[in-house]
Amino acid sequence: MSDVIVTVGLDLAKNVFQVHGVDADGRVCVRRKLRRAEVAAFFGELSPCLVGMEACASSHFWAREIARLGHEVKLMPPAYVKPYVKRGKTDASDAEAICEAVTRPTMRFVAVKSEEQQAVLILHKTRELLVRQRTMQTNALRAHLAELGIVAAQGVDGLSSLKAHFQRVMRSLPEHAAEALQAFIRMADGLVDEIERLESRILDWHRTNDASRRLATIPGIGPITASAIAANVPDASLFKTARQFAAWLGLTPRANSSGGKERQMGISKQGDAYIRRLLVSGASAVMRFTRQGDPGKAWLAGIKERKRPKVAAVAQANKTARIAWAILRRNEVFVARSA
Repeated sequence: MSDVIVTVGLDLAKNVFQVHGVDADGRVCVRRKLRRAEVAAFFGELSPCLVGMEACASSHFWAREIARLGHEVKLMPPAYVKPYVKRGKTDASDAEAICEAVTRPTMRFVAVKSEEQQAVLILHKTRELLVRQRTMQTNALRAHLAELGIVAAQGVDGLSSLKAHFQRVMRSLPEHAAEALQAFIRMADGLVDEIERLESRILDWHRTNDASRRLATIPGIGPITASAIAANVPDASLFKTARQFAAWLGLTPRANSSGGKERQMGISKQGDAYIRRLLVSGASAVMRFTRQGDPGKAWLAGIKERKRPKVAAVAQANKTARIAWAILRRNEVFVARSA
């Protein structure tokens, strides 16, 4: 037997990490805890080996750090590692399960993101949070003004007229209510400015990234969606087929089959909810601007006649996701079908 470590399972944490290493024969060579400051030194002393980790918030950082030391690092979805955990859940059993799972031939892996890609995704996540906060403040403003008998139409134009009406009648309202509502308006206006600033930074990155620009040639995909996909999918070859990529986004039917009976439910809604929501929103826009007689939209027109609008939008989003995979895999741009 050889005592050289060939596979390591690393269970990540904030301060205390768990290591499980085996040799070529599967014999356990090391099982120990590491403090955060000891991780780099530990892997620096090892000969190059395969290191497995669960994909989580800090996994991409540690994957880059350990890969710089000459090791092959693979990230796995935690849900795919869980079946390999024996009995009770502990850090040691998690590390052992990771070490076992990373060697399975059918295991699916997560591509390691670069610092630049993570930075772009932080822009997207911050923008998404601010958009939610803006919606919450806008709804609260509408609700409080409605209590005072001031209402307006929905949408951006309705909100603008609502603010203008509030400014006109502000002096006639109770003083405490007027002060609170003014605070809402100031905060909402500040969020609008911050969202526009973040979108400008996302657009700047989109213009400098080749993959993002190619994705933006697809109908229903704009700079926001294109940059989110380009940053989230550094290596499209990890998905063997276009359907696998659509399934990763949760846009494929959820199977519930047994006893030889095939049953398909609604979409699985697994994977990245942010990109899925952007694709469905873009698909809805494509549906609104579909013209009769367009050869490239004949399939969508047929879906719209047979299915409900939301179902048709999801079907179009599924198709858009498959086209996006092909664009990324083949390094091409979208070319619309001619008559």
